[in-house]
Amino acid sequence: MDIVIYTDGAARGNPGPGGYGVVLLAGQFRKELSDGFELTTNNRMELMAVIAGLEALKIENSPVTIYSDSKYVVDAVEKGWIWNWIKIRFKGKKNEDLWMRFMKIYEKHQVNLFWIKGHDNIQENERCDELAVAASLMPHLKKDAGYLASL
Repeated sequence: MDIVIYTDGAARGNPGPGGYGVVLLAGQFRKELSDGFELTTNNRMELMAVIAGLEALKIENSPVTIYSDSKYVVDAVEKGWIWNWIKIRFKGKKNEDLWMRFMKIYEKHQVNLFWIKGHDNIQENERCDELAVAASLMPHLKKDAGYLASL
């Protein structure tokens, strides 16, 4: 069964409180995921949304189509930047912790990433945005240990 994942991330301030939202679709099944962090960046939340979506999959080697409004995430994979970042051990690059986590789960599936324009009335992307913003507004947000370690 083909799986479709929509993702979005948000940060109120960059850095600031942030969150991510994910909508997973597989046949008649739908699942929504979100979480928030007290101090993070928009790029980290965009990447975390993709990671959370992939980590939620229960069957390895699944065909997955991911739609994201993050050029940072989509271009890093589709233009091959990530492979060079790995070769140079992320020297001068940000978010190594999340990129390594992404690669671990990305390699377990057949993933195609597509960029979509944000805030363009794409229903599931709009829902992800709502989830991400709501998560960033939750009380008692988690600490983004990877971001804090990079300070």
